[in-house]
Amino acid sequence: MSDQHTERHQSFETLAIHAGQPADAQTGAVVTPIYQVSTYKQDGVGGLRGGYEYSRSANPTRTALEENLAALEDGRRGLAFASGLAAEDCLLRTVLVPGDHVVIPNDAYGGTFRLFSKVVERWGVQWSVADTSDPAAVRAELRPNTKLIWVETPSNPLLGITDIAALADIARGAGVRLVVDNTFASPYLQQPLALGADVVVHSTTKYMGGHSDVVGGALVTGDAELGEQLAYHQNAMGAVAGPFDAWLVMRGIKTLAVRMDRHSANATRIAEMLVNHPKVTQVFYPGLAGHAGHEVAAKQMRAFGGMISFRVAAGEEAAVEVCNRAKLFTLGESLGGVESLIEHPGRMTHASVAGSALEVPSDLVRLSVGIESVDDLLADLTEALG
Repeated sequence: MSDQHTERHQSFETLAIHAGQPADAQTGAVVTPIYQVSTYKQDGVGGLRGGYEYSRSANPTRTALEENLAALEDGRRGLAFASGLAAEDCLLRTVLVPGDHVVIPNDAYGGTFRLFSKVVERWGVQWSVADTSDPAAVRAELRPNTKLIWVETPSNPLLGITDIAALADIARGAGVRLVVDNTFASPYLQQPLALGADVVVHSTTKYMGGHSDVVGGALVTGDAELGEQLAYHQNAMGAVAGPFDAWLVMRGIKTLAVRMDRHSANATRIAEMLVNHPKVTQVFYPGLAGHAGHEVAAKQMRAFGGMISFRVAAGEEAAVEVCNRAKLFTLGESLGGVESLIEHPGRMTHASVAGSALEVPSDLVRLSVGIESVDDLLADLTEALG
């Protein structure tokens, strides 16, 4: 596969619609076709047309998505997977060997924590947690066998903010790689590779797809050699994005910029309401001036995104009841779709971290703020809070 680096002479919005997706040469179709195919006719033994032989190895629809992902993150190689966790698994098995050590956030996504604690640890990889918003805390966790620093910013579900450039300096000084899960921000709001990260991870299920109708994941790197190694393991392990899934993610990406603008604007209004609500004790949203990571977020993000978490004054059962009473906010897991979602992390998305160092507050509610009328969302949430 050819190098996927795209010169950033066009704006993000233009790249989102056009990068990797020229009009079809045969028909002129302006949308990349869904190549729903498993194998390809060869022109003689080994005579591959465009390098395609079997769709686990490469598929034209997936290639278009992968080139698009690389362009949006300003990387050299993009790779699309069956899920975000499949992307994470491929990365870890590509760059780690038994005996290596990884620093992970102290409020990591529950699925990422489960991957480290229940799967990766079993084949000899060590891990420890650190408050990644504190560069000194991360530096203190580094060991001679540390190979990766793993970051989510904003984090899930506490919306912690990590200074990517500061940790990139620490990683370079220690000779380790910095991985940034950019799912909550999306490449429209944040560009980790430009800030010094080595690899970006996405659950494309979320804002990239944007319509709650596809599951997928992605890796993007600016290191061409690492990109080749990841591509080898992607093929060897096989958890690739299917052509229709790749097409759905591309369809979502075309409107990513306008959606993220609306998600961010709506979330800002809702966070401001929650801060002043008597039944809410704490609001986690980096757009608020009182958020501990506000200044760093303002420096490295275009806007502050659509995710909010808050703590309910009356405790866990009251938080659960807020989730149950909401009507326009749909009770459900996942995030990043056009519709607003509400959930109780302690009993839902983050149940896997219960009893660990990453356990989330039991009175926490998480919102994925959609692109509906913000007045309707405010009314629904106000009623749910009672």
